[in-house]
Amino acid sequence: MLDFEFYTPTKVFFGKGKQKDIGKIISDYGYKKIMLQYGKGSIIKSGLYDEIMTSLKEYNIAVVEMGGVEPNPKIEFIRDAIKLAKETGVQLVLAVGGGSVIDAAKYTALGAKADCDVWDFVTGNQKPTTALPVGCILTIAAAGSEMSASAVVSNMSINMKRGFTSELNRPLFAICNPELTYSVSPYQTACGITDIMSHTIERYFTPCEPTDLTDQISESILRSVINAAKVVMKNPSDYESRATIMWASSLSHNNLTGCGRINALPVHQLEHALSGEFDHVAHGAGLAVLFPAWAKYVYMHDISRFAQFARRVWGVNEQDDKAAAEAGIDAMADFFKSIGMPTTITDFGIDQNSVERLASLCTFGKTRTIKSTIELGFDEIKEIFKICY
Repeated sequence: MLDFEFYTPTKVFFGKGKQKDIGKIISDYGYKKIMLQYGKGSIIKSGLYDEIMTSLKEYNIAVVEMGGVEPNPKIEFIRDAIKLAKETGVQLVLAVGGGSVIDAAKYTALGAKADCDVWDFVTGNQKPTTALPVGCILTIAAAGSEMSASAVVSNMSINMKRGFTSELNRPLFAICNPELTYSVSPYQTACGITDIMSHTIERYFTPCEPTDLTDQISESILRSVINAAKVVMKNPSDYESRATIMWASSLSHNNLTGCGRINALPVHQLEHALSGEFDHVAHGAGLAVLFPAWAKYVYMHDISRFAQFARRVWGVNEQDDKAAAEAGIDAMADFFKSIGMPTTITDFGIDQNSVERLASLCTFGKTRTIKSTIELGFDEIKEIFKICY
């Protein structure tokens, strides 16, 4: 097991009706003026918006609204939010939604305390030293942004989707009520399940010394999510299954499943190129296509670990490691398909002429390689994308 630091400062309020306590929670922290960010209006239709505003009003908390966050949040929106946050002097950014809304809030919080353009943090030209606190009310279990140090943003002027990781991104608190996810569509639920699993699987497949405890934590989370997924796809209002998936979302991306291991998310890097270039591709759906392709390309370089994954997570009984590894990859692909995920890039209406462009985006124009089971450069990434067709 490698040396590691594990830091999870986010306070989680988990359970039924917890969103109704938002006014008290913010008031207890001492904040009196906040920015409220949300998506395109589903929280208004569901009545969640009214619940939140009623609670905030009860505790005399002033609200500056900034709705309209899109999936794959856009840098233009964030720049506008930063400008408004500075002009109005908000003390905290409250995100109500899923990963996209929370990520937009994180960048807003960074930019509100910065003198540079927030994109400079993404490119590494500047480094933030402080940020506004972020709180969130989670409405979809997927990205794990409610407890993570990372945030992703899309810059459509250059068709680039990039992530930025900093401990300043960790939310101050997260309200997680599984009931709020009952109305999430089957497709988006499946996308979320895929993303949750991906965060754990990618940390599982990084080359390093044995980490049996972390392995078994990871395997347990994966098995629990798989079992819960089978229930929730048939019964969207099953509380225990929704609760399992929501808590797994947090645990899969707060780096618990990476303790003692090298951390790299290679398939996420490939998917960011895909949905950065083609904004209609949902992140989880892109991962469902890319993960089996990546696994098929690299598994021969770590057969024993892929065999362990197959046996412990998918219940594969093959005695031969190579046969077990291959069966595990097939089981993973079959599971994604069973919950309604696409199986090829063609399913997104994207033809094979895009392969070189995607590989170039992923490698920043052939200027970087990506850590994985093996080092992935332009040629290797191009072959993985080809397998996706």
